[in-house]
Order: sequence, then C-alpha cells, then structure tokens
Amino acid sequence: MPRYDYRCRSCGDTFEVTRPMSEASAPAACPQGHGDTVKLLSTIAVTGRGGAAPSAPAASGGGCCGGGCGC
Repeated sequence: MPRYDYRCRSCGDTFEVTRPMSEASAPAACPQGHGDTVKLLSTIAVTGRGGAAPSAPAASGGGCCGGGCGC
C-alpha cells in the first residue's frame, strides 16, 4: 500500500498515512488531532528489472577526448 506525506498547518508536524490508492485524495487528520492538513508532493525511485543500470561502452584509450578521434 502506498504511503502519503502530509503536513499539519496548525502545528507544522509532518506525518505519513498508509492507505489504498483509491483513498489517496481523502483528508487526513494530524496525529495531534488537528484537521487542517495538506498533502505533500513525494518523490519515488523506480528501478528497472534487477536494479542494474545498462552498461555504457568503455572508453578506449586516454587523451583529451577518450582516444576516439586520434588526437
């Protein structure tokens, strides 16, 4: 189940609520009992299968431009 971050406008506390996506827009009460809360934007990290990034071709040689132009 996803977690949503909220901030209480009354006391300034931030807190998380775990609920189904179907209830994502439902209001959330502050743990201190305040009702004036705002949902915060959250960032998520998504990785591909296995979490490994595709490998880039290795540079061949040194020099100012990686040896590709023969300088």
